[in-house]
Amino acid sequence: MADRGANPLSLPDDWPDHPDPILALNRMGSFDWDLDAGVMQMDAQAHEIFDLRPDEYDDRPESLGSRVPSSEALRLDTVVSQALKAGSENYGAYFRLRRRDGSLRWTHTQGYIRRDESGRPRRIIGIVRDATQELSDSEARREQAAQEDDRRRQTNVVQLTTAALAHARTVQDVIDVLKDTHGLTHLGATSLVMGLVEAGRIRLIAEGPEGSLIPGTEVTGIEEPYPMSEAVRTLSPRFIDSPEEFAERYPRLWQGLTGLDITSAAYLPLIVQAHPIGAMGLLYSDRRGFSAEERNILVALGSSISQSLQRAMFYEQEMDLAQGLQQAMLPRTIPSVPGADLAVRYRAATIGGSLGRDIGGDWYDLIPLPGDRVGAVIGDVQGHDTHAAAVMGQLRIVLRAYAAEGHPPATVMARASVFLDELDTDRSATCLYAEADLSTGVLQVVRAGHLDPLVRRTDGSCRRVPVPGGLPLGLSAEFGRLDYPVGTMELDPGDTLLLCTDGLVEQPGADLDDGMESLSALIAAGPDDVRALADRLIDLAGERGGGDDVALLLLRRRALDSARPGGRLRQRVTPGEPEALAEARRLIRTAVGSWGAEDRADEIELVADEMITNVLMHTEGSAVVTLRVLDGTERRVRVEVEDSSSALPRRREAGESGVSGRGLLLIETLTDVWGVEARGSGKCVWSEFVMAKDPTPA
Repeated sequence: MADRGANPLSLPDDWPDHPDPILALNRMGSFDWDLDAGVMQMDAQAHEIFDLRPDEYDDRPESLGSRVPSSEALRLDTVVSQALKAGSENYGAYFRLRRRDGSLRWTHTQGYIRRDESGRPRRIIGIVRDATQELSDSEARREQAAQEDDRRRQTNVVQLTTAALAHARTVQDVIDVLKDTHGLTHLGATSLVMGLVEAGRIRLIAEGPEGSLIPGTEVTGIEEPYPMSEAVRTLSPRFIDSPEEFAERYPRLWQGLTGLDITSAAYLPLIVQAHPIGAMGLLYSDRRGFSAEERNILVALGSSISQSLQRAMFYEQEMDLAQGLQQAMLPRTIPSVPGADLAVRYRAATIGGSLGRDIGGDWYDLIPLPGDRVGAVIGDVQGHDTHAAAVMGQLRIVLRAYAAEGHPPATVMARASVFLDELDTDRSATCLYAEADLSTGVLQVVRAGHLDPLVRRTDGSCRRVPVPGGLPLGLSAEFGRLDYPVGTMELDPGDTLLLCTDGLVEQPGADLDDGMESLSALIAAGPDDVRALADRLIDLAGERGGGDDVALLLLRRRALDSARPGGRLRQRVTPGEPEALAEARRLIRTAVGSWGAEDRADEIELVADEMITNVLMHTEGSAVVTLRVLDGTERRVRVEVEDSSSALPRRREAGESGVSGRGLLLIETLTDVWGVEARGSGKCVWSEFVMAKDPTPA
């Protein structure tokens, strides 16, 4: 990495009272140690302290061996290792280094340990300074002994505050911990004030106890003559030992404090990675002055609070990003689908009670399809972070695209699994895709490691519908091409299909089957209106809490407008998908049976199969098969198969051993009437079958 030179703090050039001279005057250099990469970057001042030219250091700690004697390096490594293992926020140590001329000089280092959410140390950011004038060999030994005692006392105070802040996830959580009675007791203060740096100003975010806010100080400039502004501007604390000193140094502020009986104060900069993010003021009414030990304790407290505050700010930023990403990925609106009442709900997980809301990869989608059909999707990507939300959005898009292209449900799911595997992510996802023909009530359902659907019947009963399933999406690399069997079911008018993620079902210590039974009972006892039912279920999930988000989709089938002709079914059969033809046959038989034409189901299925096969064999495109009921003097089932070829079917002689050439003969024999129509760039072969009298209506 390039030398940071004279700008180690990376602050804007117009920042008032530039802090670089302060570090230089105190002979301080800074370093940033990436523990994972084993790289420790140092600024120019640190190079000078180690008496190294930039070209003599390659950002590797081992390269300092020429300057740090082995005994000193061993002692320093021990201090750092103990701090890392003990979960400490920081460490400090004196050590000797050998300069270019061979002389030994004392140096002091202070490091601040950055950990990830699991507590694993990832980085150490700190300073080094020349301590030769401060210590002699004998003084160093005495100072180290004294500092050990101070460190123990300081650690107790810091640990109390750190423990209180351990579960603070948001900025408001940090403020609440510090402002309550126990927080102020830990700090030993009577009153507290805290501000954050925003656009060159300090905005007050906390003051306590109530009534201690001084009018006009809610937002102040960094250049103004206030102790908090000076702490931010100079990156150093401001200690006020007496009321007289307070009144003399800060008369404007003191005028608002005369009624609070303040006898001393400490204003601490809140610094993260050598960058000021704010300041905190502690006001006392029972003490005058601060010893060196007390000042060190307060500086350590400021460091601990800075880390908690930065962690909370990062958490809020990540949550804002993740929530915005997930909201962008979820459908903005749900389309109106003739023949169905729809309701969808999403609820983010609550982690740690009231401390915040987490984000996850749960999603829902509704996909309008041709021919009174609609696709319903529910899914859950592994994980609760921004990456899970991003993967969720991509999966939702590809599932919608595959379904809109006309692929059968099994193919939609299989292709989505391959897509997720090829994303080169470590995430898998569970998913359920249901394609509903609202004119017939026929549902094709495929399930990839997800929960079974539930159906509430018109009599109010609710049951779980077992559906054969395959492995979660994204495992194709491990198991090869995954097969997803299709389950077929029917929704009568008035029936409601419910799809949900496991956050609505799973409860700590409870079996999944028991959770499904409890959910079925709640649905059965719930309101008939799907929106009201969705609200009831999502509210109950919120009352119960839990560490997982919830996605919910309800679809209630209602009868189509009476003015529309009877049932209608439309399906695309694509070449190269062997399962597509079998699914089409099954759907045709189910639909014909639901329309009351069971006596001709075999004939209709056979003719449709022949017409579809002809398209797949003799053209280069897909076959689109449409079945519908025609009302008139006699009810008929009409089968239409469209393709993109303009070539008309022709009769061929099959011969004694021929396996083809009998298609038109078969169609002529089994149908009541058939024909061919030109359709744009292709054609449509159709056939009609007269239904039995007085069929039972669907």
